[in-house]
Amino acid sequence: MANLKGLASIVSELKVERANLANQLRHVDAALTVLGKVNGGTSYTRPGRTLSASARKRISLAQRARWVKVRNGSKPAGVAAPAKRTLSISARKKIAAAQRARWARVKAGTKKAA
Repeated sequence: MANLKGLASIVSELKVERANLANQLRHVDAALTVLGKVNGGTSYTRPGRTLSASARKRISLAQRARWVKVRNGSKPAGVAAPAKRTLSISARKKIAAAQRARWARVKAGTKKAA
């Protein structure tokens, strides 16, 4: 039973804390409301740029053209994909031998350290 009494006291403390936090939140909301009205009823926002109908039309057409390029998978002009290069068998063997030698040196160094 003692465990349940302790649990009940914890629950009651949490309820009190929740009530305090709700009260503080109401105060913060009230402060924000007041501060929002300091500037004549609205908070200041930077005015947006007004574009003419022809400018919006040009932007719209340019964006549509970009999307057509993306959908068709065309690459930007002047950028060619480099040709895929492959290593010869002898080059691969040389690289593998060099890597085996590096690992042998690493393993030899750890044996000396241990």
